[in-house]
Amino acid sequence: MWLQPEEVLLKSALRLWVTQRSSGYFVLQRRRGHGEGGGRLTGRLVGALDAVLDSSARVAPFRILLQVPGSQVCSAIACVKLVIPWVDIQKLEKTSNVFLTATIRVSTPSKERDFSMFLDLEGALQVMEQLADVTLRRLLDNEGFDLDPPLQEPSQITKRDLEARAQSELFRAVFRLPRRERLHAVRDCALWTPFSRRHTAGRLFASDSYICFASREEGCCQVLLPLREVLSIEKMEDTSLLPSPVIVSVRGQTAFQFIELKDRDALVEALLGRLRRVQAARPAHHSASQGDDRTPLPLQSTSACSDHTFGDLEMVSSQSSEESGEEAPGAVLPMSREEVKISLWKDHFVEYGRTVCMFRTEKIRKLVAMGLPQCLRGRLWLLFSDAITDLASHPGYYGRLVEESLGNCCLATEEIERDLHRSLPEHPAFQTETGIAALRRVLTAYAHRNPRIGYCQSMNILASVLLLYATEEDAFWLLVAVCERMLPDYFNRRVLGAQVDQSVFEELIQEQLPELAERLRDPSALASLSLSWFLTLFLSIMPLESAVHVVDCFFYDGIKVVFQLGLAVLEANAGALCSSRDDSQALVLLSRFLDHIKNEDSPGPPMGSHHAFVSEDQEPPPVTDIGDLIRDSYEKFGHQSVGQIERMRCRHRIRVLQGHEGTTKQNVLRVVSPEVSFPLGDLEELYDLFKREHMLSCYWEQPRPGPARHDPSRPYAEQYRIDSRQFARLFQLVSPWTCGAHTEILAERTFRLLDDNMDHLIEFKAFASCLDTMYNGEMNEKIKLLYRLHVPPALTEDDQDSQSPLKNPLLSTSRPLVFGKANDDASDYKKQLKQMIKDLAKEKAKSETELPQMSQREFIQFCKTLYSMFHEDPEENNLYQAIATVTTLLLQIGEVGQHSSSSSSRSCSQDSGEGPRASAPSPEQDSVFMDTDTGTAPQNTRAFPEEAEGDWTISLEHILASLLTEQSLVNFFEKPLDIKSKLENAKINQYNLKTFEMSSQSLPELKQDSDLLR
Repeated sequence: MWLQPEEVLLKSALRLWVTQRSSGYFVLQRRRGHGEGGGRLTGRLVGALDAVLDSSARVAPFRILLQVPGSQVCSAIACVKLVIPWVDIQKLEKTSNVFLTATIRVSTPSKERDFSMFLDLEGALQVMEQLADVTLRRLLDNEGFDLDPPLQEPSQITKRDLEARAQSELFRAVFRLPRRERLHAVRDCALWTPFSRRHTAGRLFASDSYICFASREEGCCQVLLPLREVLSIEKMEDTSLLPSPVIVSVRGQTAFQFIELKDRDALVEALLGRLRRVQAARPAHHSASQGDDRTPLPLQSTSACSDHTFGDLEMVSSQSSEESGEEAPGAVLPMSREEVKISLWKDHFVEYGRTVCMFRTEKIRKLVAMGLPQCLRGRLWLLFSDAITDLASHPGYYGRLVEESLGNCCLATEEIERDLHRSLPEHPAFQTETGIAALRRVLTAYAHRNPRIGYCQSMNILASVLLLYATEEDAFWLLVAVCERMLPDYFNRRVLGAQVDQSVFEELIQEQLPELAERLRDPSALASLSLSWFLTLFLSIMPLESAVHVVDCFFYDGIKVVFQLGLAVLEANAGALCSSRDDSQALVLLSRFLDHIKNEDSPGPPMGSHHAFVSEDQEPPPVTDIGDLIRDSYEKFGHQSVGQIERMRCRHRIRVLQGHEGTTKQNVLRVVSPEVSFPLGDLEELYDLFKREHMLSCYWEQPRPGPARHDPSRPYAEQYRIDSRQFARLFQLVSPWTCGAHTEILAERTFRLLDDNMDHLIEFKAFASCLDTMYNGEMNEKIKLLYRLHVPPALTEDDQDSQSPLKNPLLSTSRPLVFGKANDDASDYKKQLKQMIKDLAKEKAKSETELPQMSQREFIQFCKTLYSMFHEDPEENNLYQAIATVTTLLLQIGEVGQHSSSSSSRSCSQDSGEGPRASAPSPEQDSVFMDTDTGTAPQNTRAFPEEAEGDWTISLEHILASLLTEQSLVNFFEKPLDIKSKLENAKINQYNLKTFEMSSQSLPELKQDSDLLR
């Protein structure tokens, strides 16, 4: 940003500025403390100083000086200062143009900005994506996001913290581990792989409950070792052939040899410590590596939808082989495809292992792509997803959940009951009460386990398929693995994870099928169909026997299977899709294609999905074998790694979250706009300020109040709420009623008035309505609002403003009330005033049920607010004189009412024989009607006695009628007000105000740190 040249003495500038680069005529300087490694205290001190001394225009961290060679005087000609909130960023991407070959484009709702000249553009973009992702998920996705402890304090986030978080998330995604799993160590090493008879180079990952290995070559070898399966971890003798070896022994008489481990001693010590903790918490005599020897639960624990249960894998394979040999002893008969699969898996178990600790190689991926044997499917799903570890770690847990959830009635159970009979209705297993009851127990138990998810549509379809191939308890733990680890954020109110993956899928279409992407007229039309591919894993749009084959691959390879299979489906239909007349025809074409995908290996009769649109005049499409389609997907589109998908997810999550925010904003404006008079553009900017204030506090304040204030399940207009401190800052920025030091007190009262439900939070609708009254309301509406701000509940007994304005002579009742009228008009004015009091008395009786009467103490605060509002107004003197006149009139009206009440009380007392009758004062004797000829007040006029203070009251009608007698006051409250200038200034000063507040809070801490250093 170019500046008006300003002379700067170079020597003095070096006290707060550091020269980064210089040439013959230009000097680039950095503000001392900004960007210094290890200079955190200096940076905070300088930052606090900048905020305190220059809060209206923060000092830029960099500036450019123009210097004359040999001179110590320079001219500041440019500064670098641009603040873009992470929460406003909608898109981050690499671009290029004619002038700059590599730039980073930052897109916000209002503008696109290009940044260039990075030393490491890829690294900078990655850090920006990570920061934007962390910020947006923290603020907008608190439904399913837990922040890592090192990232809790935004001002302390470092690149190392971001890299550690990214590495942990990638680790959990690659091995599909629970979110609670923390990565502790990553070491380069080599693992002995007996099937290849050599050591395979890769990396070892150590977390809370797992030891994992992944080869350097993608897909070559992976090993997952749950610590509950580990028996021992030992260091072996270091030799030239086996440097730094470590042996990890697991159940099943299997050992894994790692070599070339750096810092081996410290690593083994840490692993042994975590192993002892896991073994201490492990239930006795229960292991995931053992067969299905679990004690049956009191409820239906075997598969409700299948006639067979699974024992040891070797026993199952042997039994199948024996059965095939019994038919013709000594004869070699051709084996069915199912028997061939069982034989191949039997051989694979012998060579690669049969438990969750098996070697996972490219060979096992090919076996899975062929389709799992029916008799092994449920057990292998447990192994591939590691659900078997959760099952072994929680014996009896499912049974307890079923008992606890039995009979509970909530929204989730109602939705479950509604969807039970929609789950595979064509399958015989779910046409009886036995299958329906098992499905009800699984879904209800999960909703009881995880109330944050509860129940979401498509969970019923997934659970019903799991029950076809697994026991009821196994199906429950498989559902846990899918919902909480393999498809995170899929099953919630907004199905955010599925929408993110759908957005990633659209980008993959543009990369892998560019011609088809160009011909697709509306990507959202395809999204309406393909979204179900992700939510149900093709179960709802393919024949069941074919979709189960997809589920096999999903449990082994994760979500990448859905991406690559979706691309294969589109490629197979690319020609027809490009020649389709419109989007609806393209969707019908895809639906018919998917409905005619068959599984030739399925032993049962085909079961269609019944989702295709078929007309009589259309020929059925050719049948496609699911095995061929899956092989094509692996060969053509299987090169996408988990790391690449996670990077794309991070980028697209920003867009999806911002899309949700845009929808929320439009709905809020649609709800609030009819109830206020602000133009839509001003209301939109006001909403942005309100939301930004919420975001600032959620991001910086401790403890984080976000989950308590942002609830996506609430109505749109109530999703964002602010507390009293945030409201006070916004009130100071945009309210037209600025009262100097009194503004903060008025803001507190306004907040209490708007807080109807007493939860100490208000939503945007109430905030906008209040401001609308201040800016666009009629005079009587504004006075009514002011009146309500000075009676309970807005005004409390412990209100901060305790100074009484009665000490000011302008508010003394002993001051004569002079209206400046001629002597001959005095009597007429007295009559008018008397009539006004009578009329107000009638109106007061009508409004007593709406607003309470204002006491003397409350009226004092009301007057003080009015005096503060008139400060620095162009008509300040006239307004002060007018309000003094009105105030005195109102005080005397209240005294008249007080005397009248006292007279009535004494009259009643005399009638009852309790005291002498007092003569009622005549109008001529009333202190309100002073002698206007002499201009002096009666001698007995005095301030209100203490004992009569509780009886002194006035009403809203008294105040409104009195204010109407002064034209200057009427003009003040009826003059048009424009919020645009306030909004413009607020956008500039909102961050400065927050920064100044934070800097002021940190000054005592900084002073203490400085004292310690000295």
